[in-house]
Amino acid sequence: MACRTFFFAGGGTGGHIYPAIAVAEQIVRIRPELGIHFFCSEREIDAQILSQTGFGSTRLPAKGLVFRPGKLFSFWKSVVASYRIAREMLADTPNAVVVGVGGYVAAPVCWAGHRLGLPVMLLNVDAVPGRANKAIGRFADVVFLQFEETRRYFEKYKAQVEIVGCPLRSGFGKALAAKAIEQLGLDADKKILLVTGASSGSQSINEAVCSLLERLDSFSGDWQIVHLTGRGNFQEVEKRYAGVKIEHKVLGYYDDMAGLLAAADLVVGRSGAVSVAEYASAGVASICMPYPHHKDMHQYHNAARLVDVGGAVIVDDLADLAERAGWLWEELDELMGDDAKRREMAANCGKVATTAAAEAIAEFVCGDF
Repeated sequence: MACRTFFFAGGGTGGHIYPAIAVAEQIVRIRPELGIHFFCSEREIDAQILSQTGFGSTRLPAKGLVFRPGKLFSFWKSVVASYRIAREMLADTPNAVVVGVGGYVAAPVCWAGHRLGLPVMLLNVDAVPGRANKAIGRFADVVFLQFEETRRYFEKYKAQVEIVGCPLRSGFGKALAAKAIEQLGLDADKKILLVTGASSGSQSINEAVCSLLERLDSFSGDWQIVHLTGRGNFQEVEKRYAGVKIEHKVLGYYDDMAGLLAAADLVVGRSGAVSVAEYASAGVASICMPYPHHKDMHQYHNAARLVDVGGAVIVDDLADLAERAGWLWEELDELMGDDAKRREMAANCGKVATTAAAEAIAEFVCGDF
């Protein structure tokens, strides 16, 4: 009998792909003979991330749902094309198992797997599931969740629901900060303010921080900045740092987030589900700036978990730059100047940190399911 092959489906952001990679790595560790393949989007970030894993991948033309006449037709056309590609590959693979990890790429693949009678599993790490995951939940056999409060969105379906936490790549919770400090040429004697907009970057966070650089110079004696801009914003942000007194490292992208978060003393960043789980597992105080344009505001719900235990504060990503930057400065000024407060916040992260989710999911799917 042929060994199983796990087809992970999702993409468009690191928040979808990284948890899938974490589970895939654990599957291979437990059962090296099992196959792994990824269905991802056509966005460059997917190819960049997956190219470092050694896992095979297939790009699908799936697009996000937009409720406009011209865009709606294009959306359904991309879904049908993605469904056909996925169905053909799944049908030709004995003992295939589908694992949806969120987003518009996951839906057509999971639907194809369901129509073929294959086991379909869903990994949902956001506190509030998106449209695609809600749809997949209708025919999934098992749903893995990060938060207990998310159960209510899926309990009306037939799926078995497992609360496991957020799968993180190996290294979180035990990574050595020294590796990132040496690799980036940072000052080991200075504290690190990490600014990140997640895998694709955030223009609004970049603008807010850059508008505060003169004020941040007041911390130049004890602090340094690592600013992850997103590849598309790198040159613009790098120019804004010209002549800045505080030591800094501006990067478009950095892959070893485990090491960098372990080294960081304070983080300013988005609150996607994976980002929040990474802050918690690394045990680092954070200023969360949730993405403000999701209708369900799920990044606020994600951040609330850390805020509730005292591990983070929220700054709204306000439309007005002066108001946004002013609020951010209030939190930066307080936290960068208060070592005891940051240490307390870092310790509080342990109340919600999970480091064994990927292993738990891998052991489950490698069992008799």
